[in-house]
Amino acid sequence: MTNIKYNETIQYLYDRLPVFHQVGGAAYKPGLDNTIKLMNALGNPHCRFRSIHIAGTNGKGSVSHLLAAVLQSAGYKVGLYTSPHLVDFGERIRINGEMIEQHYVVDFVEQNKILFDEIQPSFFEVTMAMAFNYFADFEVDIAIVEVGLGGRLDSTNIIQPELSVISNISYDHLAFLGDTLEKIAFEKAGIVKKNTPVVIGEAITETKSVFETKAKLENAPIQFTEDHLAVVFKEYTNQKMIVETSDNKLYTVGLCGLYQLKNIATTLTAIENLKLLDFEITDNDVQLGLENVCEITGLEGRWQKLQENPLVIADTGHNESGIRYVVEQLRLQKYKTLRIVIGMVNDKDISAVLGILPVEAIYYFTQASVERALSAELLRNKAESIALTGKAYLSVEQAIKSAIADAEYDDLIFIGGSNFIVGEALIYFRN
Repeated sequence: MTNIKYNETIQYLYDRLPVFHQVGGAAYKPGLDNTIKLMNALGNPHCRFRSIHIAGTNGKGSVSHLLAAVLQSAGYKVGLYTSPHLVDFGERIRINGEMIEQHYVVDFVEQNKILFDEIQPSFFEVTMAMAFNYFADFEVDIAIVEVGLGGRLDSTNIIQPELSVISNISYDHLAFLGDTLEKIAFEKAGIVKKNTPVVIGEAITETKSVFETKAKLENAPIQFTEDHLAVVFKEYTNQKMIVETSDNKLYTVGLCGLYQLKNIATTLTAIENLKLLDFEITDNDVQLGLENVCEITGLEGRWQKLQENPLVIADTGHNESGIRYVVEQLRLQKYKTLRIVIGMVNDKDISAVLGILPVEAIYYFTQASVERALSAELLRNKAESIALTGKAYLSVEQAIKSAIADAEYDDLIFIGGSNFIVGEALIYFRN
């Protein structure tokens, strides 16, 4: 089968179905009715494999990949469902790090077009159904399923997992999840299932009681990571990070962002819970998984080095909380001049993000090639009103080329603001 048929199939999904990551709220279909109809028509494939369910505002993707890497290192056949993708649709659906086979995508869509016409599902619902069917057909031992949006009404919430994990809560998707941390936590807590253990990666006063109430209602054993384990940074070595846990264990981790410390702690806490079930995971498995997470799972876009001299770093942090972590990391870097290539989507809190960016940086405002992209001109105008200076570029490629052309040997170029900007940057550096 040629790539042409695969590309045509992906384009059909984009054209035929509402795609949240491209058009935003118009594609959001809260509730499980469509999902239940899809699953029933497909023979309920989600009932044919074990799973771990992961929600959270930031960090859920990293925790998902870290857990997958450890479980793969322990010898399990692991399905991994995450979103959105950065470059290729197949990134969303993997088994043991390998993207879904292209012919499977084509065949699944061809076989179910009539069903899609009848149910009118969203792009995310079809993608999830495809993933669950794929995991069932190829008999994974365990599937790690990342929530798309929220939790309670997310289509992934049909699974009955072995373990639920909520990485953290901060402000994002306010129009759908609520405008307070308590409301957002309530939506995320919707993945807590009856008699099923849940790990909370990070909790604050406003959210902790929400999780405790839900766990009590469902008789679900609950564990807050900060009550159990802390992880601190020790040093960088060979593009990896050495960390130490509060129980005096050292790990080498293949992710370099300091914001990963909480995600690592959450992952380790989740692993201890899996061991209490019937999962056989050794300390060596944990070390191998953490150290080689990117190679094992294909994870990209997390404080990823794309080039040396000038150093180019990309990161997918895209809301106020995520960008705050990025800015903290940037402060720790050594460079002559900081250059930031940034673009955002139009449904984020633009002002909140711009307000925490470093004033001393030189900016290259740009826009990704998706409908949700905020225009580079508008972003620049908003930035200039708070003394962030730079030029606007109509494409990510133009912005990157200009930043590199302007940069000296010891400058730092950071690329981010949205998943789409990072995705287009990855394509640029691969070509």
